[in-house]
Amino acid sequence: MDAISITRRVYGIDGAATRFSTEKDDTFRIDARDGARYVLKVSNPGESAEELDLQISAMRHVGNVAPNLPVPRVLPSIDGQFLIPVLSLTHPHRTARLYSYLEGTPLDALHSSAVKHHEIGEVLAQLQLAMASFRHPHEHRVLAWDVKHLASLQGLQAHIADPVHRSLIEEAFARFEAIVPALRCCPTQVVHNDFNRSNIVAHPGGPNFVSGIIDFGDTVHTAVAIDVATAVMNQFPLDFDADGPHDLFVQARELLRGYLEHAQLSADELFLIPHLAMARVAARALLTSWRAMLFPENEAYILRFTRPGWEHLRWFMQRDHETVSNALL
Repeated sequence: MDAISITRRVYGIDGAATRFSTEKDDTFRIDARDGARYVLKVSNPGESAEELDLQISAMRHVGNVAPNLPVPRVLPSIDGQFLIPVLSLTHPHRTARLYSYLEGTPLDALHSSAVKHHEIGEVLAQLQLAMASFRHPHEHRVLAWDVKHLASLQGLQAHIADPVHRSLIEEAFARFEAIVPALRCCPTQVVHNDFNRSNIVAHPGGPNFVSGIIDFGDTVHTAVAIDVATAVMNQFPLDFDADGPHDLFVQARELLRGYLEHAQLSADELFLIPHLAMARVAARALLTSWRAMLFPENEAYILRFTRPGWEHLRWFMQRDHETVSNALL
């Protein structure tokens, strides 16, 4: 794909393009001739116009109500459009959008000792507060990465080759089923739903550690506790042994402290969050194992966080329900 021909024709921007590794769309950093930088995203053919508009609208909303939050700005085309059809003989239903580029280092490229987990929690709370007033016709879409739908992923167990891993997934389904009634009573709103290491850009030593919140591709209306649990799970140590003396929540606990300085969670939500984090680990294992089978050429990228997740799941299954709930607190 010739990214520069798109930016030149659609946005009037010329320069050079660098492709980023991504799971499903085509994403490029555009270095314009005038020194400015942008991010061009060309959608996967499977993404609908409605879900892309949801992403763009959410980002624009946050930019309007909380301009200090480091969210990319969505930039219009020469014609003033934010979502542009890209004609292709092989994929006629692709679209382009252009974002401002946020300088910094992806969190997954930093050693955990350099990460300010407390500030990440603060930024997550501020983002949630900004999105609380956001509405969109497509916000209630059914999304596989929204863990309230974990039970719908049971058919993907066939793609888990290791029998020990399949057993862990089966236990995770049973544990999740036990918390579903309580989850239905939790407060809901539109949330980012993917506050992971790859979607947080950092500037160590800068005035603010978090310099970017990117990828609103999983934006959805769901339980606030699910959004927090997703952020919690994504701070689990990658070098982890379920049988060792390690604290699974050592970094996530600091994130939660930062979050609670700006937003509230009920006792019921706090009790559920570790179990929702467990559900997210299970969902990631199922979805990434399936996608790695579909796209073997991208297996290394798709499974980069899945392999340590099996030890995380094993840790959960070694403990009873109440012990898990109390571990984070």
